[in-house]
Amino acid sequence: MKASYITEEHEILRQSLRKFLEKEAYPYYDEWEKAGEVPRAFWRKLGEQGYLCPWLDEKYGGFGANFGYSVVINEEMEKVGTGLIGVGLHNDIVVPYLHAYGTEEQKQKWLPKCTTGECITAIAMTEPGAGSDLASIRTTAVENEKGFTLNGEKTFITNGIHADLVVVVCKTDPHASPAYKGISLMIVERDTPGFSRGKKLDKVGLNSQDTSELIFEDAAVSKDNLLGKKGEGFYYLMNQLQQERLIVGIGAIAACERMLELTVEYVKERKAFGKSIASFQNTQFKLAELQTEIEIGRTFLDHTIEAHMNGEDVVKEVSMSKWWTTDLVKKVAMECMHLHGGYGYMEEYEIARRFRDAPVTAIYAGSNEIMKTIIAKKMGLV
Repeated sequence: MKASYITEEHEILRQSLRKFLEKEAYPYYDEWEKAGEVPRAFWRKLGEQGYLCPWLDEKYGGFGANFGYSVVINEEMEKVGTGLIGVGLHNDIVVPYLHAYGTEEQKQKWLPKCTTGECITAIAMTEPGAGSDLASIRTTAVENEKGFTLNGEKTFITNGIHADLVVVVCKTDPHASPAYKGISLMIVERDTPGFSRGKKLDKVGLNSQDTSELIFEDAAVSKDNLLGKKGEGFYYLMNQLQQERLIVGIGAIAACERMLELTVEYVKERKAFGKSIASFQNTQFKLAELQTEIEIGRTFLDHTIEAHMNGEDVVKEVSMSKWWTTDLVKKVAMECMHLHGGYGYMEEYEIARRFRDAPVTAIYAGSNEIMKTIIAKKMGLV
């Protein structure tokens, strides 16, 4: 059942993007997994075709597309592999910060390059000692005559190696009470003195997604690179996290649908005891259950997307959808891998990669325990 927010124009985009990915991504994805990153040349090709930040105004290089286009792009990227999440992070998570809180000068300077693939973005929240508890971050930005001196370390940063522009969450007032009132956002450029990359992190899954540590040692950040107002960073983060978590849910459901598709094809072809595995009642029941749960998840997700597009406050619904879909993607990965039998544990089968990539979705963008805490607050229980 097609979602009401998906129009003929969205489907035209889907078909053109799918053809592009069949030529430029699918044949090379295994190479990218082994290399540990998606090449910058692919980003440039995405930009040339208009697949980067299409929702931006024309004056910044976009074409004013609605969020439905972002949904389509994220779904099709996920079908290639979860390791392409860096594109969704750039398009629909980081660049929206620049657009929402940047000055016109900042927008003119950076946004056009974000649409061409010349400028790849990242956001640096997590630290070695601070994950979901953003108020406890230790990275500081001390103000001086020219701007700010930034010190601290960030980890698990998506697009960390490729990023030309990093939105860094830091404390401009370490003594603020409560602590979150001292948080600000800084835009750090690739060639900033005192800014360096740590090691590229060796992960269980998402192998083609470049993830790294970022290090700031007396990094000199211009006063013109403060994003928004000093001390307002926490509120900016809370405003934008709704869409970030929605993007995660979109990817999770698309991954579920892809794994089910792979498994249905496999059990029809694979034979045991003289007949296809698909003919066994256990297989039929397992896949029927997964199909039902995926449809339920998709329906609720589509409802939440539509409300988000209408400008409604759907923090509770987004939190519900994020934890439901990312718990479901783990379940689907396990069940589908099992139905592949021993072959499901072989690297040459896509389901093995999907099995590795699935678990982290329940951790990033706020762990599912945090999602349940938010839901409980919205229920008046906290």
